Amino acid sequence: MTRRVEDNLFPAHRADELMLRAIGLTEDTMPHPNPRVGAIVLTPDGEVVAERAHIRAGSAHAEAAALADAGSASKGSTLVVTLEPCAHHGKTPPCTTAIVQAGVSRVIVGTLDPDPRVAGRGVAMLRDAGIEVVIGVEEVAVRANDPAYYHHRTTGRPFVTLKTALTLDGQAAAADHTSRWVTGPEAREDGHRLRAECGAVIVGSGTVISDNPRLDVRLDGYDGPQPRPVILAGSRPIPADAALLSRDPLVFTSGSDQPGLGDVEQIAAPGPDGVDLAAALDYLGREGVVAVLIEGGPTIGGAALRAGLVDRIVFHFGAKLGLGTGLPAITGVFETITEAQAVTIENVTMVGSDIRVEAKIEREM
Repeated sequence: MTRRVEDNLFPAHRADELMLRAIGLTEDTMPHPNPRVGAIVLTPDGEVVAERAHIRAGSAHAEAAALADAGSASKGSTLVVTLEPCAHHGKTPPCTTAIVQAGVSRVIVGTLDPDPRVAGRGVAMLRDAGIEVVIGVEEVAVRANDPAYYHHRTTGRPFVTLKTALTLDGQAAAADHTSRWVTGPEAREDGHRLRAECGAVIVGSGTVISDNPRLDVRLDGYDGPQPRPVILAGSRPIPADAALLSRDPLVFTSGSDQPGLGDVEQIAAPGPDGVDLAAALDYLGREGVVAVLIEGGPTIGGAALRAGLVDRIVFHFGAKLGLGTGLPAITGVFETITEAQAVTIENVTMVGSDIRVEAKIEREM
């Protein structure tokens, strides 16, 4: 049952402010496949004594870390936490146990955890221990702070972002396939930030052959996890000297394994036109990949969009005009306007001299 906080110590507006503050604690965290979680501990008279976030997978969970920092001040405290505390043993003990043992009196939760290992059990355990639990404070903001996690736990598939760079008049590359550089260094840096948000980056063998990318995150000071490269190879052979082969890639084929790749992991995912991208995403989801970035060029991007597999697009429009027809950002035939895909444009910003457009794909209900 969802209730609002409403008493002298915690009027609804203060609970909202504290939840937004807890969300802000997670701004620079990347704990996937775990969720982004922030937690704040307040004394019985409302003083903030500790606040922590879950930094990365394997590190202390936000609730346990904040309570440890608060020490004896946790007794009788209120804990504000963005996500329902976990009730299962993973790499760390259940947060519900830490909360009960700390003597917390009330827990204000942003949203329930859709993970089937939790899914209301954390709240039930706290209430069984006599702790007051309030659910649903700034729930929309909490979920918007980590859409990939909630998407993955709800659908089983990773949250898919399609990223591409194109000229202002819509060309991804020239007719001779040259595309370096359509955009400036700031937009390319933004692309690396998108990679850092994802557990995997997907390209086709054509991109591997033509560009020989590494698909790693190269940002000054970055020390987070690197996304795993994923190649949709089909039947096209991957060069033995491809840079990605040194980065533990995962290769999806349209049938039998490709020769000459040594101990590279290969998965057969045959589809009518080569590799079945939906099957590949299902596999990645089962492996715990929460978010993926498709950088695979016009063919893969078009196929993913037409199959309804893309959740978000990020287009970088370079400050250039192609002045003609080169290679489109999305391949395929646009027969009639009724075939156009509806999107919700969520953000338009300048990135250096280029334009960044972020949009959500609209699904038919």
